[in-house]
Amino acid sequence: METTETIFTRHSIRSFSADPIPPEILDEILQAGRLAPSAQNRQPWRFIVIQGADKVKSLSVNCGLIGLSNFFIRSAPVVIIACADTKRAMTINKQDYYLVDTAIAFQQMMLQAWNHGIGSCWLAAFSEKKIRTWLDLPKSWRIVGLSPFGYPSEKKSFHAKLVSSFAKSADRLPMTEIVQYY
Repeated sequence: METTETIFTRHSIRSFSADPIPPEILDEILQAGRLAPSAQNRQPWRFIVIQGADKVKSLSVNCGLIGLSNFFIRSAPVVIIACADTKRAMTINKQDYYLVDTAIAFQQMMLQAWNHGIGSCWLAAFSEKKIRTWLDLPKSWRIVGLSPFGYPSEKKSFHAKLVSSFAKSADRLPMTEIVQYY
């Protein structure tokens, strides 16, 4: 897939097939995150890879009350939790860049995954405190987002259709609302 096609066709996937992600492709996805740019090359990202039905299910029940809408992640063969180590943060103009840096890295991973036909869905609905406790994360780590990764199912589940509709995933603002030329 060409870069433009990858960017223009990527969308959130909420129904996954049972097909596993080959280890070499999972490694490529993680490498895409590792190679992302960051403020002064601080590379604050840390990625936790959850694999196996039992571990993914355990994560899904440890997302907290706000994360109940994420139960669809149980069908994914892999869930990656994107964290940022605040000890590696760079602050410029009173802005901490660890969140930006980690978001860029995670997006690169999602694009690399889509390049292989592997879907993802950026999730922000979770209890950081609950997942932090479940994983026993270092105090300096913040959870920026998490995403299931897997091959899209041929058929979308009812829940996937409902959440996609609620999230208005396909809606995009027109260029005239987001771009200004000076």
